[in-house]
Amino acid sequence: MTTTRLGTLSMLFLLATTAVTGTLLTAGSAAGADTLLMDARSRVEISDGGGKFRVLYTRAEWDPAETAIIICDMWDQHWCKGATRRVAELAPHMNDVVSRARRMGVLIIHAPSGTVGHYEEHPARKRAQEAPKASNLPDDIGSWRRWLDDNEEQVGYPIDHSDGGCDCQPMCKQSSAWSKQIGAIDMHDEDAISDSGVEIWNLLEQRGIKNLILMGVHTNMCVLGRPFGLRNMARFGKNVVLMRDMTDTMYNSRAKPFVNHFTGTDLIVEHIEKLVCPTITSTVLTGRPSFHFANDKRPRVVMISAESEYGAAETLPGFARELQMKYGLSCEILQGSIERSSADRHHISGMEELTNADLALVFVRRRAFEGGQMKYLRDYLDRGKPLIGLRTASHAFDTRGSAPAGHAEWLEFDHDVLGGNYHGHHGSGPTTTVTVAAGAEGHPILSGVRTPFLSKGSLYETRPLRETTKPLLIGTIPDKEPEPVAWTNTYKNARIFYTSLGYSGDFDDLQFRRMLLNAVFWAMAKPIPKP
Repeated sequence: MTTTRLGTLSMLFLLATTAVTGTLLTAGSAAGADTLLMDARSRVEISDGGGKFRVLYTRAEWDPAETAIIICDMWDQHWCKGATRRVAELAPHMNDVVSRARRMGVLIIHAPSGTVGHYEEHPARKRAQEAPKASNLPDDIGSWRRWLDDNEEQVGYPIDHSDGGCDCQPMCKQSSAWSKQIGAIDMHDEDAISDSGVEIWNLLEQRGIKNLILMGVHTNMCVLGRPFGLRNMARFGKNVVLMRDMTDTMYNSRAKPFVNHFTGTDLIVEHIEKLVCPTITSTVLTGRPSFHFANDKRPRVVMISAESEYGAAETLPGFARELQMKYGLSCEILQGSIERSSADRHHISGMEELTNADLALVFVRRRAFEGGQMKYLRDYLDRGKPLIGLRTASHAFDTRGSAPAGHAEWLEFDHDVLGGNYHGHHGSGPTTTVTVAAGAEGHPILSGVRTPFLSKGSLYETRPLRETTKPLLIGTIPDKEPEPVAWTNTYKNARIFYTSLGYSGDFDDLQFRRMLLNAVFWAMAKPIPKP
């Protein structure tokens, strides 16, 4: 694959280059009066090629007066019964989001395509019609946009929706079932109503609006391709983002790549983040965890990644994809700065996702997150929820006294939660030989794991472990005492697994990946997948 739109996106979100809290700032805040502060998520291709991407969060501050929300095709009824049910479930949450945005001064544009005639006398409809023609009106802004550019067309969609995407059994008969926007989303007189790319562009230019948030359905069809959709607005220079939890796909899970319907949505979101524009969640306006459909029963894994030594930003997305595609899990990667000396080194966003998580995975090195963000992790563990720690998690929240004001360390995390005793590591160079600890034979986490195997990462000094732990694997290098490199622990009745392995090359080793996969299911007290 060739280059992504990272260069363009960096220009659109120039204010910073790392993850932030993702909260809403109001009058009197440091960012100014009534400012939308958001963390926009993209996926950036790794320079060494191979089609691998890492997650990038970019800080953006938007003036509400220069921002609009476009609600795409949230119809009262769809030809697909499943789609109709999901729209009905999504609509009240969307209404709350747009109500908050409206109060801030964000323009709300309702775009129920093909039904705007229903609103012919509505002041919001007349507002869109009466906007004067913009001097920079693009020639083909009124046309459907199938692909953003040749790069996206070459890549193609990650899901097959050629059958229309109905996930019902039997499949519903296609028709034009809609007559208006669903009533659960309020239309105010000060809003606008239009499904015309020309009218919407004129309205945006009339009001000096340069920032757009798209939400609605369906992401892989109308949200991307409509004249007012993501592709057109991105290519004509608007700062556009998709609100990824306020959307749905038309995808039949019995079609390629044969994954859960909601995993299909996740794949389309990834596609958009790689090739079209960044995404955000409704948290930016509500302060609550992102929305999930009631029928999305997938176990949720939240991966917290923030280190600059061992390539977690490059390795975790691949592991998350394996969990999603092969094992039906839902994975959210919270990516902090990968720069050693970044001013935003201790920022992270999205920790509220731990509220509904089934498993937390921590690959962090010497960070002190904002106090509110760290509290989500403490609260998660206080509820007795499981956790996996990888490599630098043993000193994840120990900044050696360099934590900024308002940020929280957790010096006892290694001892209390992981059950470890990290106090340094041997020099790099010697290859570590990994074998099974005495008495650990037959442990579920080691199911299908063939030992010995090797790791080129430096061997951590971890002895002695707490008495509450159970060592699983031992690492040995020449002329040094063996060290535990993987063990389990219990913290407030929760299952904890830690391994000091996790060097970038370890993720290429089938034995390490098998162990980590087993640990994910063991921690959640679910059956271990067969090798």
